[in-house]
Amino acid sequence: MTAQRGKDLLIKIGDGGSPEVFTTVAGLKATGLAFNATAIDVTNADSADMWRELLNAGVKSATVTGSGVFRDQASDATLRSVFFAQSLANWQIVIPSFGIVSGPFKLTQLHYEGPYDGEVKITLSLASAGALSFTAI
Repeated sequence: MTAQRGKDLLIKIGDGGSPEVFTTVAGLKATGLAFNATAIDVTNADSADMWRELLNAGVKSATVTGSGVFRDQASDATLRSVFFAQSLANWQIVIPSFGIVSGPFKLTQLHYEGPYDGEVKITLSLASAGALSFTAI
């Protein structure tokens, strides 16, 4: 795989329809996706030479972040609607030349900032809220 442009890492929100249509969140300049897995420590007095033992189980989660320029487009209206309703939506995170991560996420942060000498900025954070799938591109 060759190097990819950061702007091609896309965050898309679903419309809840059938079939579901996904719209790219407009104006984002920086995006991120992090996967996490909680370790369950089962070390005890009988552990071999007191080495830590981990149970082959735990809680998996993902977080998504994005920041950029507020553009007042359809995707911004959808973000506001989903946040104020505190509803779960289906999202897609497109990783260029790699794959698409899809599933339910909760919009946990929606931040608008407007410095007096600059553009209105938007920051968002998503937390996974169910099983995610990965589709290779």
